[in-house]
Amino acid sequence: MRPVDTPADSPRLPASGVPSVRAATAHDIRAALEAGFADLRAAPLYGLFFGAIYCLGGWLMMILPGMFGYVWAVYPLAAGFALIGPFVAVGLYEVSRRREMGQPLSWPAVLGAVWRQGGRELSWMAFVTLFIFMMWMYQVRVLYALFFGFATLDPVLFLKQVATTWEGWTFLAVGTVAGACMALGTFAITVVSFPLLLDRDIDMVTAIITSVRAVLASPMVMLGWGIVTAVVVFLAMAPLFTGLVVVLPLWGHATWHLYRRLVIGPEASEAGRA
Repeated sequence: MRPVDTPADSPRLPASGVPSVRAATAHDIRAALEAGFADLRAAPLYGLFFGAIYCLGGWLMMILPGMFGYVWAVYPLAAGFALIGPFVAVGLYEVSRRREMGQPLSWPAVLGAVWRQGGRELSWMAFVTLFIFMMWMYQVRVLYALFFGFATLDPVLFLKQVATTWEGWTFLAVGTVAGACMALGTFAITVVSFPLLLDRDIDMVTAIITSVRAVLASPMVMLGWGIVTAVVVFLAMAPLFTGLVVVLPLWGHATWHLYRRLVIGPEASEAGRA
């Protein structure tokens, strides 16, 4: 734990050039998960709150397309929904940051930190992920038109087409590959950038570059972390998104601690990564 030298609601650490990164190891991943679980156990209400919000968003993603006759959009919406997870987890990063700094936890402090991001670089990073999500949905709409035309199929006919026809299988295969590539790119630019922007006064472009550099410093380990994250998140979505109530806070806290272990700089304490 880092020593506390400033008031509980002090501004974030100033930037001092492009942060340095270190290669991740399997030990870093394990240590980040252990620290994330410790945060969740120490402050479960915050984790459950943000997890429940994410779960509620998942329910809306399932219900609204069906209500308006766009049942084909349910699967891609659910798949793309994970792209906005890093932004939803900002409150969890703040909880972990405060625990690490020895600062008190309170709802006004945590929610206030999330609210204040509206005027900072992190809000632009959120816009980037939202834009990627919109491009993902546009891409799926184009694929749907290529394989099924412009007519809106009723739910039963659409599911039958997907499950029993060559066009349906190809639609799923192409969409899954395209989605995986987009998810990989999104993971590379966000895995470090979101907690970095919360922690330090740094510009969005530098945060993205730092995130990509952290991934490239140990591509196999970070790719493994990304794959495990994707699998766990999709498994958590299976029971009507209810698993996200626990998975989101655990992974959110763990992401903060992974960032603290990988991103270093003159103002960072190595004690936080021991």
